[in-house]
Amino acid sequence: MSLPHAARVRNSQAIRLDHIPIHPVEEFREFVIRSLEDGARLSALYGIPGSDDTVRLLAVLTNGLNGEISLTRTDVHESYPAITQNAPQAHWFEREITEQCAVKPQGHPWLKPIRFQRKNPSHPDGWQQNESPSIFPGVTNFFRVEGDEVHEVAVGPVHAGIIEPGHFRFQCHGENVFHLEISLGYQHRGVERALIGGPNKKTLSFMETLAGDTTVGHSLAYCQLFEGLASLTAPPRAQSLRGIALELERLANHVGDLGALAGDIGFLPTLSYCGRIRGDILNMTAVLCGSRLGRRLVRPGGVWFDLEPSTVTHLISWLDEVMLDLRNAVRLLWNTPSVMARFEETGTVSKQDCRKLGLVGVAARACGVEQDVRFEFPTGIYRFAQIPVSTWHSGDVFARAHVRWMEIQRSAEFMRDQLENLPKGEIMTPIRTFSPNTLVVSLIEGWRGEICHIAMTDENGTFAHYKIVDPSFHNWMGLALAMRNQQISDFPLCNKSFNLSYCGHDL
Repeated sequence: MSLPHAARVRNSQAIRLDHIPIHPVEEFREFVIRSLEDGARLSALYGIPGSDDTVRLLAVLTNGLNGEISLTRTDVHESYPAITQNAPQAHWFEREITEQCAVKPQGHPWLKPIRFQRKNPSHPDGWQQNESPSIFPGVTNFFRVEGDEVHEVAVGPVHAGIIEPGHFRFQCHGENVFHLEISLGYQHRGVERALIGGPNKKTLSFMETLAGDTTVGHSLAYCQLFEGLASLTAPPRAQSLRGIALELERLANHVGDLGALAGDIGFLPTLSYCGRIRGDILNMTAVLCGSRLGRRLVRPGGVWFDLEPSTVTHLISWLDEVMLDLRNAVRLLWNTPSVMARFEETGTVSKQDCRKLGLVGVAARACGVEQDVRFEFPTGIYRFAQIPVSTWHSGDVFARAHVRWMEIQRSAEFMRDQLENLPKGEIMTPIRTFSPNTLVVSLIEGWRGEICHIAMTDENGTFAHYKIVDPSFHNWMGLALAMRNQQISDFPLCNKSFNLSYCGHDL
């Protein structure tokens, strides 16, 4: 059986909406399942409610082998045959479709809210057609394991540290975890809905605060999308400065995570070193644009801040000092047997499960999956200066830590090369209006993994719909799987080894 036709584009390439085929749901479903079996990834699957109780589903499938993005659509009403049964990557997406559009994927194995419950939990299916969701995260029936001496441990949404809220429900036998259920939604702000009708003065502020630790990643994904819709290209110097900022963001967060992992097992030397070194990296970002988080730097058409030659020389010297200190701090981790005893064989996710769930970023590469937007779907400076993909094979806490360390070293080499060879010229290109009735998919490799922004314009060239998929959306189920048959005391360590975003998921 031949697969139905799909539109194919490159990263950030605009396509007219009427060029994206609309198939019957059976053919749409077959295309998604067969594409995933052939090695593609499901970067996005979401619904757009229509005016006649019809919901249009759009699937975005990415193939890293050829750098192509496949797009296909279908129309459904109250229900359709679930994709999850044959393709677990669709599991989280179909739960979101049910929650947002009140369309039921028949046969879905675990259909429940991922952010918040609808107003009528007494309804047989837990929702009503066209009913607005209420902001009651955590209102759900949790899965329970029955049996002698099986007990339940509930953690959050309020935690002991100053962190975002999320609820974790453990089913345990003694110290052993049978099952972890993660309940989110406490950080839902309605960002996607607020973007409709834009872009406007608030749009970029939304992007920079989607997930505060991924300011550059999300703002760059948006600006890349903007430039695709407006048929413009940022100048070479701006592209290089964007790459430097994105890799600084990666460095700051990876260094912070290595320190936090050391802290979770009580290894204070690396914790202390990495806390100070992360501060240095954040201050380097502040030298770049005045903000330690990278705000106000990336703008449609280029960047707002340039570097003087003296500042470039200072940053190169500073980067060398940071990397020298960091090598000493990380060497302490790898050379301490008690650290390795806690990291190795803790929170393991197999390569097979990684592919089934569609994990991204560090979590995927730590399972031996060679997957990186910078390599597979390069845009901007990454078309000319590629960074090798860093992978490890064991899928445990050690692998996720080790992949971070490899990426730190390669990102530092990339930044040093860019600083030494900054192109000359302008840093901004004049912006233009959007093409009407057009769609663009923008992919960026943020420090957590693949960031996906999708926008559709209406006949006036403004946003008719905007969809954001943060890497955390793909990876929360990976954390739940990593905790199976682990000691409950390993949860802080496993959680930090993924270090997922609550607000990036909840939007």
